[in-house]
Formats: sequence, structure tokens, C-alpha cells
Amino acid sequence: MDAIKCPMKSFYYGVKTKARVLRVIFMGTPMFAVPTLARIVDSGYKVSAVYSQPPRRSGRGMEKKKSPVHQYAEKAGLPVFTPTSLRSTEIELQFSDHMADVVVVVAYGLILPRPILKSPLFGCLNLHASKLPRWRGAAPIQRAIIAGDIETALTVMRMDEGLDTGPVCLRESTPIGPNTTAGELHNQLSESGASLMIQALLALQLGSLEFKPQSEENVTYAVKIEKSETRLHFSKSAQEVHNHIRGLSPSPSAWFIAPSTISRDKIKVLRSEIVDGSDAQLAPPGTILDERLTVACTSGAIRFVQLQRSGKKPLSLEEFIRGFIIPQGTRLS
Repeated sequence: MDAIKCPMKSFYYGVKTKARVLRVIFMGTPMFAVPTLARIVDSGYKVSAVYSQPPRRSGRGMEKKKSPVHQYAEKAGLPVFTPTSLRSTEIELQFSDHMADVVVVVAYGLILPRPILKSPLFGCLNLHASKLPRWRGAAPIQRAIIAGDIETALTVMRMDEGLDTGPVCLRESTPIGPNTTAGELHNQLSESGASLMIQALLALQLGSLEFKPQSEENVTYAVKIEKSETRLHFSKSAQEVHNHIRGLSPSPSAWFIAPSTISRDKIKVLRSEIVDGSDAQLAPPGTILDERLTVACTSGAIRFVQLQRSGKKPLSLEEFIRGFIIPQGTRLS
């Protein structure tokens, strides 16, 4: 772990809080945030409130479903609040009534206005899954893999009114393997992030948590993944196509349409591998080079390793080609 020390006076001005249990408000929504909330509860902190996104309609029946954080909080007997916005006097007063020492934010999904940021005694600590200032924004895990990064990080920062621009107190680097998917990295960072946030809270209790402003050089933004980005384009290099597949796996998933001569199925590709592309240079990009679904790219070739037809379960390559043949020479547009 790389703990970032700041020579300037601590944000906490030497206040010691070790004598009493910290009162925490937790703000988070997806499964990524659940391990951090669980560790905070298990560590004995007083969670006075949990804020999460409101239940959303999803699935075939379009029934309203509570977020993973909401579900965990209810099972733990914690009070849950699900406002659609934090920008009202009523919400601000409700928030301040919790008398929180600190707010912990992990993938909450709503902008925190200034009155909310200033409400807790020691401010708001955010866990972000990137090496800030690289990949500020909504999709840091996916964007790092799609870009071909070989390393990312977990960062704990004090929130301000900018988009992931606050000063940093703790950072822990994590390598990204050449075949690591977004789902695998998500799960790893989710668990590691819980431990890092507990370290931050312990340092806060000791009055030793210090911050360093982020650099404004080499800033990049991890904008939300749009549906229009998920279709595969083999006019890129094999490495780029491979990164695209693993960066969107398992959700929302990269995909291609099986040619009309076979079916109009949307085929999701969950895993791939880069293979010898010597034959690929003789075929247009997108051409199926053999019966094992090796596909030519602009430079090099990839092979699909795990696929999923619409409405079906994910299959290995061997399972897939036993029931669905895409002939050699077929070109995927």
C-alpha cells in the first residue's frame, strides 16, 4: 500500500476521535459497495444511516428491485434512505440529523451537493477504483481494461464538489493481468477496497489521516459505457478487440451478429485469446479463419473462448461449436 503523506497541516487539525465510536453514514448502491459496508459494520462502527439509489424496475417482469446495498442494509437492521436527489432542504436537514462524524461513499451514483459534503464532522471519504487522477468518473474498471492498462489502483480521497477531484489519503496499486476481465477485477477490488477503507477509518480515529492534492496532469475520464460501444469491430487490432471483450465481460458484454445465412442471433463474447495471426493478413477483418472461431482483425487474430447466445447460458468454445456452427470463411460485419 502506498500511503500518501502531506506536509501541510492535517485536514483533521489534530482532533482525536479514538475515545468514542465513529458515527458513519454509508452511501452506496451496487454489489461493489457491499463488502465495504459489511466490513464497517463488522468492525463495530456505528452506522447511523445507509443511503442508496431507489429501487429500479428490471428483469423480464420489470419488477422493482432494491439495490444490493439496500438489501444488505435491511438484513443488517440498518435504516435505509433512497432519495432520488439530495438537493432539497428537507433532505439536507434529514442528513444532518444523523449527526455523522464521517460519510463513506462507494459507487453511490448521485452527486453530493455542498451542504451534504459539509455536513459530517470529518467530511466524506470516497473509495474509487482507479489510480486517480487517471479514470475519474463512472466506469474506471472497464475503461482501464479497454485501454489496455497493466495496472490500476484503489484510492481513498476526501470528496469535494468536483468529479473525483478531491485530495487523496490512501492508495493501493493492483496489477491487471493480460486476460483479466472487468468482472474479475471488480470482485478483487471490491474486497480489497473494504480493507483499505477500514485502514482510513482507523487512521481517522487516531487523527493521523492526511491528504495530498491530486495532480492535474494526465487526467483521464471513465465515462459510462454506452450500448453503442458494445458491438465488436474487427477493424481494430487483435489486442484492441481482446481488450474490448474482457473490458465488457460479463456485463454489458461485447457482441456480434451471426450472419443472416445462419441466424440473426446476437452472440455475446465473454472471453477471448490472442492467437497467431499469420493467416489473418490474407483475409478481410472479421473473417472466420477456422472451425475454432479464430477471427481475423486488422492486425493479428483472436479466438473466442466463451460465448453466449441470446437467452442462453454462457458456453465454452467447445460447447458452443457443438450446437452452433459458423463456417470457415464467414465474415462477421
